[in-house]
Amino acid sequence: MLSRLSPTTRVLGVVVSAVLAAGGWLVYSGAQTQPASLPNSGPAPSTPARQTARPSALPRPSALPWPSRGQAAVEVTGQADSLRVHGEQRPVPIASVTKVMTALVILRDHPLARNAAGPSIRVDRQAAIESGNREESTVPIAEGQSFTERQLLKLMLIPSGNNAARLLARWDAGSERAFAIKMNAAAAKLGMKNTTYTGASGYEPTTVSTAVDQLKLARQAMKNPVLRDIVATAKITIPGIAGEIVNTNKLLRLPGVVGLKTGTSTPAGGALLWAVRPTSGDRDRLILGVVLRQGDPDDTLQEKKEAAFVASRKLIVAARRYLNPQRTPIS
Repeated sequence: MLSRLSPTTRVLGVVVSAVLAAGGWLVYSGAQTQPASLPNSGPAPSTPARQTARPSALPRPSALPWPSRGQAAVEVTGQADSLRVHGEQRPVPIASVTKVMTALVILRDHPLARNAAGPSIRVDRQAAIESGNREESTVPIAEGQSFTERQLLKLMLIPSGNNAARLLARWDAGSERAFAIKMNAAAAKLGMKNTTYTGASGYEPTTVSTAVDQLKLARQAMKNPVLRDIVATAKITIPGIAGEIVNTNKLLRLPGVVGLKTGTSTPAGGALLWAVRPTSGDRDRLILGVVLRQGDPDDTLQEKKEAAFVASRKLIVAARRYLNPQRTPIS
């Protein structure tokens, strides 16, 4: 039958077929029309669009509810050009957010299988003495006690024990100073050009970074299944330590939040590095964010911490709504 058609008709038919096969629009003489439905194709699928639609991009930076002070950054993993940045990206103290790098270096040097406890580590005199320090965040551990690598990682990341961080550093490198050298080498490898680590806990104000650099760290940290499991844990109990241990990151109460780490000190203000899943249910991607230097200079430490939570919550709500095309964006 095709051989009886005129040459012009045959060429036009091939072009139209190619366009329809590509599922695209047919443009002809300036007009734009959709391809007609195929015969006997049946009704359109009834699956809601939000179950199949690909999340849209984050909005332009000016459309996000940035904090009024400090610096911040938000991005979507696996999505090109998704980084949104606010504030001057100059190195500032980051307090206990430092412990994310500490954990990453420990797990690099002493990898753990997903459910493995790891080697036993004895509590030394220094860690025991530090547990009585009321001026910083510590965990109540006694000289001679033994905890597994995983337990000490939990004690460092969940209640933010500075003495647990330093104990892990000494166990790994012999001294905290030697461990800090490893931390800085790891930061350089990740391209964290504005970051300097001088200790494993972040208590010292000389450990500094930027929001953009901390997102580079968060990207890498959330690839580690052990670290990822720990920072998503709201509370734990550990033999040898009385009572329930609650995560300092109360953002875990919000839907989709799966980490990451709080940090508060007088020089740092309130700091918070967070990870949350899009509302679309795409488990292959995460929204990562960080706020640094939150709270007024005269605020208490608790008020600075709360300022970091408030600023982060606003960014999380906005980012999740923008990434789900079925939600109405925040005005």
